[in-house]
Amino acid sequence: MEKVTKIIELRHKVGLWRAQGLSIAFVPTMGNLHAGHIKLVTEAKKKADKVIVSLFINPSQFGAGEDFEGYPRTEQADQEKLEQASANLLFAPTVMEIYPNKAEATTVSVGELATLHCGAHRPGHFDGVSTVVSKLFNIVQPDIALFGAKDFQQLAVIRKMIQDLNIPVTIFSVATERESDGLAMSSRNSYLTEQQRAIAPELYQSLCRAKDLVKQGQLNFHTIEKAQKNQLQESGFQVDYFSICKASDLRAATKNDNDLVILVAARLGKPRLIDNICFSKKSQLIS
Repeated sequence: MEKVTKIIELRHKVGLWRAQGLSIAFVPTMGNLHAGHIKLVTEAKKKADKVIVSLFINPSQFGAGEDFEGYPRTEQADQEKLEQASANLLFAPTVMEIYPNKAEATTVSVGELATLHCGAHRPGHFDGVSTVVSKLFNIVQPDIALFGAKDFQQLAVIRKMIQDLNIPVTIFSVATERESDGLAMSSRNSYLTEQQRAIAPELYQSLCRAKDLVKQGQLNFHTIEKAQKNQLQESGFQVDYFSICKASDLRAATKNDNDLVILVAARLGKPRLIDNICFSKKSQLIS
């Protein structure tokens, strides 16, 4: 696996591959890689001739008081994992390489979708995400890009962005990779204390309980949301939101909606954990 840090180096390599008629898959990450990230690389290799992985901790998606400075930086270990997964190229730019003018004048926002749920609790977060992803897409110019389904709202934001801006990239989502007790794999799990780690799986359990209640015909979504939120709080979580939504646009679901996603975000001590479960009322779990 080759590693480059400069945009010009990456574009040169991509140009050589394009001249050979090779297809390119892209997996953007912020590093501190776990099995979920490696699953993205594995799936990417099935779909394209070459796989590029970026490792860039994007400052523009961290708000005031968030953990940008303390975000885990494990580049050497990440590189070794990617080599074992047979990625073809690691793009590991500096902040100055991606944001040479420091305070960027141009940003990308997808509007209302970016203000819901995590957007309401982390103002500006999704503008930072959509801006850096659009920059990376322009730099790499891949045929396809792969993202984990754990951050369902982020996936929705990126899909809307490429649709609205006519960006010629096909997006694939890959099912959330979970620990044996159901906890969604996340770089922020490393912040959990031993006691918190024992409690953390209750986040996914709350989603499963809510999903089961809906599929059993209980359609007072507000009551379900409130009960699960209260139960999480009793376990020690500080819940930002627990929301039963339409999968199509992430607005509040009604009893007439069929394809649903339940979104949750909660702090357990320092870490802020997110998860979701997506299903149809009339069928089995779909993701």
